[in-house]
Amino acid sequence: MSAASLHRFIPFLAVLGSVTALGIGTSWAKQWLFPAVGAQGTTAIRVGLSAVLMLLLWRPWRWRLSRADAQAIALYGAALGGMNLMFYMSLRTLPFGLAVAIEFSGPLAVAIWSSRRAVDFVWVALAMAGLGMLLPLGLNGSTLDPVGVLYALAAAVFWALYIVFGKRAGHLHAGHTVSLGLLVAALVVVPVGVAHAGAALLSPTVLLIGVAVAAVSSAIPISLEMMALKRLPKEAFGIMISMEPAVAAVLAMALLGEHLTALQWLAIGCVVAASMGSAMTARPRQPQAVAAA
Repeated sequence: MSAASLHRFIPFLAVLGSVTALGIGTSWAKQWLFPAVGAQGTTAIRVGLSAVLMLLLWRPWRWRLSRADAQAIALYGAALGGMNLMFYMSLRTLPFGLAVAIEFSGPLAVAIWSSRRAVDFVWVALAMAGLGMLLPLGLNGSTLDPVGVLYALAAAVFWALYIVFGKRAGHLHAGHTVSLGLLVAALVVVPVGVAHAGAALLSPTVLLIGVAVAAVSSAIPISLEMMALKRLPKEAFGIMISMEPAVAAVLAMALLGEHLTALQWLAIGCVVAASMGSAMTARPRQPQAVAAA
């Protein structure tokens, strides 16, 4: 393969690496941190240490911040904190891949709502079909825990808000927005984790694993996504990131032993197809900063 061809593949490899790293970090958190500090403590460790890493990496105090931008980042960070907390709460009783698939309804709803063209009804139908196979509606024989599903749906709402508020700060440098947003998110979730897990959060083992989780599930994905966004059209990036539910399900099967039924795999396929279709048919818009949670 020539150097030029390899260069063209780098953005796609970066997105794949981002999705994979995020899945590995979350799997580690569920396997090693949940038993020690619970979902609330895990969220506090992951978000809190991620904030420290990103503050050291980007040093946001170098940039000026207007009052309006500070308000936008505060809302963005609060949504980010809520999204992480609700998602980790859902993982207590839901398989990783299915929780991601349900959570994906948030950004998909934002994408479709901002367009509202005839073709979007196809993606709505696909997404609803996928969710209908997963949600415990009493009609499809779903055995998923209803409380876990509600937490995943709450995470979807917070993810939608995260996108909406993130757009308000989209004119800022991505590192500026992400580092300060994670700081606000930490202020939201760390008190919840401390109230739940207390001094267990300061265990050297928990902190060591927490640093690894924070690096793999935050610092690495954000850096890779920023690299990809500089070289890919937003629509192509959206198509690539739509792989996340499927990648999460595969990693959960390999790392956590979470095996899904054929119907659940079909449901994930419907959500992925809806997300990819929405990205492919989206109207071009001005580029904006996007950050991984």
